[in-house]
Amino acid sequence: MRKELLEDIGEKELINRLKKFMPKNQASDDCALIITKKEKLLINNDTLVENVHFNDVTISPQDIGWKAVVSNISDLLSSGSKKTIGITISLILPAKTEWFWVEELYKGIDKALKKYGGIILGGDCSRGNQKTISITALGIQGELELKRNACSPGEIILTTGIHGLSKLGFMIKNKNNFENDISLSKRLIKQSMEHFTRPKIYPHFLANLLKTRPNKKITRIGCTDSSDGLFQAVQDLAIASNCKAIINYEKIPKDKDWPKGDKWDEYYFFGGEDYKLVFSLPKKWAREFSKLDNNVTEIGFFIEGEPSIEFKDKKKNKLLKNTPFKHF
Repeated sequence: MRKELLEDIGEKELINRLKKFMPKNQASDDCALIITKKEKLLINNDTLVENVHFNDVTISPQDIGWKAVVSNISDLLSSGSKKTIGITISLILPAKTEWFWVEELYKGIDKALKKYGGIILGGDCSRGNQKTISITALGIQGELELKRNACSPGEIILTTGIHGLSKLGFMIKNKNNFENDISLSKRLIKQSMEHFTRPKIYPHFLANLLKTRPNKKITRIGCTDSSDGLFQAVQDLAIASNCKAIINYEKIPKDKDWPKGDKWDEYYFFGGEDYKLVFSLPKKWAREFSKLDNNVTEIGFFIEGEPSIEFKDKKKNKLLKNTPFKHF
């Protein structure tokens, strides 16, 4: 009998099987919630591995440091963090790694923390065959708890920005060949490179939610981030909340120079590392939130049904045959 390998079961099934070792619902979201006497703490961990998430050809160590921090704070924000306390950093590095590389890494980390808040609390170092940066971030839970399993049928699905740009930046860095009839504008190239190397997050998300909240009795909403792509984010919300997502392709916010075509739709929905927030709100709240922030766009809605995703325009459902990024 063949032994099961991680490449056979995949990341989602791996996490599903590990749930039995944790308290109930502990693995439903990226962040763990720890309740203390004074505060509710959010704890998140993200790991970047050489030749899986980065390499020295496509991205500088300073940009890696920035992204390592942003990926963690994005998860904190998508759980309702009102403040980042700080991070711990674990490094696994080959002994031949140059000090310059490490110094540049920490410069990027420092810049991101100064931009979005938090300090370096400590960490650990060890030798290994490839570079690995593992960061644990601590935040303080705000007034609203943001959970993947808190979406409801009838709610509007929204996102905080444009997707696909980081994927395009990655492809440009890797010198991918595009179709002969595709001409990318200089502005789109520049913007995509910036999104890939220095992604930005949405630090005022919780404050804007509270400003537009119609009822203070509402303490939970459905939310996640798009670190693994827009499709994966919506799918995670649908599965965790046990409802069906209907996406309106015509409402999806795209860069004005984004090329048309099935392949470019695939890059958009399955690219990842955009670190936008994807969430759902009751209709009235969604309308008020969209008025407050022009970067927030309604992209669909939830209905009762088998946890899944469909496009309002049925012709676009062929996109769903594509698969999200896999770690194994």
